[in-house]
Formats: sequence, structure tokens, C-alpha cells
Amino acid sequence: MTTSHGPSMETHPDIVDMRMRHEMAERATSTPQGQATGMLAFLTGIYLAASPWITGFNGLPTLAVNNLLVGLAYALLMSGGFGRAYERTHSMAWGACALGAWTIIAPWVVAGDVSTTKTILNNVITGALALILALAASTAARAAESPTTPRGMTPPYSTGR
Repeated sequence: MTTSHGPSMETHPDIVDMRMRHEMAERATSTPQGQATGMLAFLTGIYLAASPWITGFNGLPTLAVNNLLVGLAYALLMSGGFGRAYERTHSMAWGACALGAWTIIAPWVVAGDVSTTKTILNNVITGALALILALAASTAARAAESPTTPRGMTPPYSTGR
């Protein structure tokens, strides 16, 4: 004789919610647009990290180190280096937006006189691209959170009654 004391483990609201959030993150990152955005963002971060040596302002150590660290952090965030859970995907995109904005203003705010034509052009263009790609990633993550439940999926907190 079996008794039912509530929903089974597979229909438990927390399990259903976790499953849906994982599927949302997968939808946001598995589309061709999501993959292209992620790859372009990763390359933008790698370029930003190497830009002082590529464009020739590695003699300005404060901005060179700033771009190296911010570029690596951006590439790591946008490549999903911290995982693919929905909350992290969405948060990482917003963190990457902040790094893009910082990149734009860095030539004027880091220590020393580093606001040369070369550094300003490099950081404003790279920062704007980083910001746009991060916003695109955030939009994709938000779109995956659509209020409609995909066909064949159980809505959250449904007990099947």
C-alpha cells in the first residue's frame, strides 16, 4: 500500500524550477546568435588584454596592466568560465557590461597621463564593442526567460492536479 504525501521528487517545485532555469541558460547560449556573440565577446576580451602590446602603448604601465586584467576578466566572464546556470549567465553579462563601460573611461581615470590618441581610440572602440556584446548576451539571457512555457514542459510549481 502506497501513500502519497505530496509531489514526487521529479515534480517537486524546486527541482522543476532548477530544470527550467538550466534549460533557459541552454536556450540562451546554444543558438547560432548566442554562440557568435559569445565567441566575438571572448575574442574582444583577448584583444583588450593584448591591446597595449598590439597597438604600442605597453610603455604606459597603468593602462597596460588595466587592459590586461580587464580583458582577461571580460573574456572569462563572457566565455562562461564560471558556469552556465541562468542566474550566473545573466549576472555575468551585466558584469561584462560594467567592464566594457570601465574600458571606455579608463584612459582618463587610471593613474598617470595615459590619455593619448592611441589609447583613447583603442579603449573607446574596444569598450563600446565589449559593452554592445555584453548587452546582446544579457538580452539573449532575458529572452530565454520568456513568460510562455515551451510546449512539453511542466510549468513551475505545478503539482499535476
